[in-house]
Amino acid sequence: MAAKWQPPMLAQLLRLPEERSTLEDAEWIYERKLDGLRCLATRSDTEVQLWSRNHLSFSARFPRVVSAVSRLQVGDAVLDGEIVAFDEAGRSSFTLLQQPGSDARPVYVVFDVLRLLGEDTSRLALEERLQLLDRLLSSSPSQDVLGVERVSGDPADLLARACRDGWEGLIAKRSGSDYRPGRSPDWRKLKCSASQELVIGGWTDPAGTRTGFGALLVGYYDDGGLVYAGKVGTGFSEESLRSLHAELRARALASSPFVSDVRERGAHWVRPDMVAAVAFTEWTREGKLRHPRFEGLRPDKAASEVRREVRPG
Repeated sequence: MAAKWQPPMLAQLLRLPEERSTLEDAEWIYERKLDGLRCLATRSDTEVQLWSRNHLSFSARFPRVVSAVSRLQVGDAVLDGEIVAFDEAGRSSFTLLQQPGSDARPVYVVFDVLRLLGEDTSRLALEERLQLLDRLLSSSPSQDVLGVERVSGDPADLLARACRDGWEGLIAKRSGSDYRPGRSPDWRKLKCSASQELVIGGWTDPAGTRTGFGALLVGYYDDGGLVYAGKVGTGFSEESLRSLHAELRARALASSPFVSDVRERGAHWVRPDMVAAVAFTEWTREGKLRHPRFEGLRPDKAASEVRREVRPG
């Protein structure tokens, strides 16, 4: 049977120290959390395909990664990983990966193998899959296809060190677990700073000499409705203001897509099918973002799946 795409396994958010007991109830393997684009790579003989988490093709966008995967010493495989760009300090940067005209080199960082040499490996224990992956990558050394960095120790200490080193955070994976599509408690993400995907539901007029738009109006889905989470007015370049404004105008709606009341001057509404990556300091008591910053669009994520990750404590 030829290698094919399947929905990826997804991690649930875990907060320290509030949920530390979760990590004390079992053995866990810790990996570096990366700030990039989730990607499943399928290899069948000489054909390589790159797929996003919602089955959009990345092959034309990242030909260098396609070429690198095609050079692996294996004729049949399905790999799970993340396409990332590293800055000069070695930090993974989603913004750098998305930046038009960037000379950043995309790298495929692999953390799991779902199929190998004609065999389904997804039901093997995590440790067995990692051993297979390590052997595969060591047999085909490449600067464009790397294995994810793993660390061991106390999770609180590991997270503190990860944050000091400029990492996005950590992924904790339960020892002995198999690979199952969808969000699972067997994979937990520990973030260094508050960030998540949010749906774009509108924009505001620019002020002064600013071009394009003033801010994005964003939200998340809850009980089937789009809940307003605030406006994002920083993190844009002049080019992104112009190009994103054109996409917004093409999606214009006559009325608000939000179920909650939005009282923003100069507001315009859009079809809520675009997802933005947004960094921020915290959620306010009113359920709004504090100091949000736009990091880029997430074409690999479906708007209908966006939920608020950090609930009121």
